[in-house]
Amino acid sequence: MNFSKKKTPENKSMRIDVHEIAASVADFGTILPILFAAAMIAKINLGLVLVFLAVWYVITGLVYRIPIPVEPMKAIGAIIIAGGATAGEVAASGITIGLLFLVLGIARGMKYIQNLIPLAVIRGVQLGLTLILLKTSFRFITADPLFSGLGISVIVIFFLLNRYRKVPDFSALIIIVGGIALSLWTRGLPGLSPVAVAIPVISFPRDFLSSGWRLVLPQVPLTIANAILATSLLAKDLFNRDVDSDKLSVTIGLMNLASAPLGGFPMCHGAGGMAAHYRFGGRTGGTNIVAGIILLVFAFFFSDAATVASLPQGMFGALLVFVALELGKHGIKTESPVLTGAMALAALFFNMTAAFAGGLVVVWILKRFGITVK
Repeated sequence: MNFSKKKTPENKSMRIDVHEIAASVADFGTILPILFAAAMIAKINLGLVLVFLAVWYVITGLVYRIPIPVEPMKAIGAIIIAGGATAGEVAASGITIGLLFLVLGIARGMKYIQNLIPLAVIRGVQLGLTLILLKTSFRFITADPLFSGLGISVIVIFFLLNRYRKVPDFSALIIIVGGIALSLWTRGLPGLSPVAVAIPVISFPRDFLSSGWRLVLPQVPLTIANAILATSLLAKDLFNRDVDSDKLSVTIGLMNLASAPLGGFPMCHGAGGMAAHYRFGGRTGGTNIVAGIILLVFAFFFSDAATVASLPQGMFGALLVFVALELGKHGIKTESPVLTGAMALAALFFNMTAAFAGGLVVVWILKRFGITVK
């Protein structure tokens, strides 16, 4: 992704203009397909999840004053979409991750953690999630090949336009709008969907143990690398802002501890989302405020089970391809392609947790023989 070499001067002002409005939906191509697909498969309360996401989008914009996104956690989302999970497991994973990152941030432990996990292992998690999402997208594509084909064609066209003509990539937005338009055409205008707090029932300690192994363990390295360390670095590159990595860890901890026990989905920040907001013109926290308002519209008008069920399945198939390719771009940036590739295949044929644990074991063995993995 090409950005101007001239850094944006540090500016803590807030504004809402045409550029901030255009940039507000830039990360929805990542956010919405994960949440909509998870809602279909895991039967989560999508309206409530979107409300929490909207609230934290606004809070994050007010706190940081630049467009730092709030996203559903991709590893957890991918695993739920591929294999399902109970509401209790989802809540337990959010609580566990919230406590972990709140403590890490307060103790200023991010730099120490960074040195424990080689980048190649993190790339393996990213590439493994790419393959899992592509496998899952195939299920939606085969169920609705026509809309999927149209959606994937739109993605390819905009990829080529962006690559050769520097045209901004509106493919995800076009697919989302097209899917909603088709739903409206078949069902008519949706009514107001009441959003009520639905506190999930957590089975202790079973849900904490199962979610810790299946959901939390694969997510933690991805959150450290992408949601915290890469986001902090990119904020300096794009906005000339020193966003402390431990502060990002604290906000991730707080948003999950406040939301997960009440039915929210595990959330984090993300360097890819920040880059997307910047590319479409976002320069202040006003981008976040507009994004929060739009997400509230989705929460109250497009989140009931009937509306989600009426959305074309091909929309999810195409958008999950979009998310997978975005993750894959980062996953292939590895200096140890054999290890990263092996982890990805292990994630595809076994599961993400086994792949992550296996990668760490391989790194430990190689280190015993004096071989350092970066």
